[in-house]
Amino acid sequence: MINTIIFDFGDVFINLDKEASLTALKKLGLHSWNDEFEHLNQEFERGKLTEVQFIIGIKKLIPNASIDDIRAAWNSVLLDFPLQRLEFLQRLSMMNYKLFLLSNTDEIHIAKFEHMLGATFIREFYQCFEKVYFSFEIGTRKPDIQAFNYIINKHDLITNRTLFIDDKKENTDIAASLGMQVWNIIPGKEDITQLFDKKFILK
Repeated sequence: MINTIIFDFGDVFINLDKEASLTALKKLGLHSWNDEFEHLNQEFERGKLTEVQFIIGIKKLIPNASIDDIRAAWNSVLLDFPLQRLEFLQRLSMMNYKLFLLSNTDEIHIAKFEHMLGATFIREFYQCFEKVYFSFEIGTRKPDIQAFNYIINKHDLITNRTLFIDDKKENTDIAASLGMQVWNIIPGKEDITQLFDKKFILK
């Protein structure tokens, strides 16, 4: 039976508009999300670039954009965090599961998220988890197998007693290959609050 649940963050708890950042950056002069931009994004999410280095990298692609405009465009991906998801997570955290958060994200998005929701909401959210892992802090990102092994090894997790929930199939595929049960959640059609409606062997 499941005793551990690892959650993704974006489109599991906080809603995202995944096209918004690109749309906003194009308005500032970016031609396309090309290989150079994708490399910047991935390196930033792995913590290999500082916020300043990341912004400088973007300014090379859109030199006429201001730093504030770039930051605002980058953060436009972040939408709302429905209260019922926090309430569900709080109930779940009292049921003796080990809960973890594993998110591909960067320091700009997390700073914006924490500012948007405020200190009380953030504290209540984070305290539901045994540990929160952001890719930019641990130096690796999903679907790199190192990201999964980081949590598994650090907490001596038994993979066949672990459920991994993510909205990207490439990530749930890797988790499944490691022996975890997985839920490839479909944003807009499924919600994390429906967890107990699924056919997982939860205790």
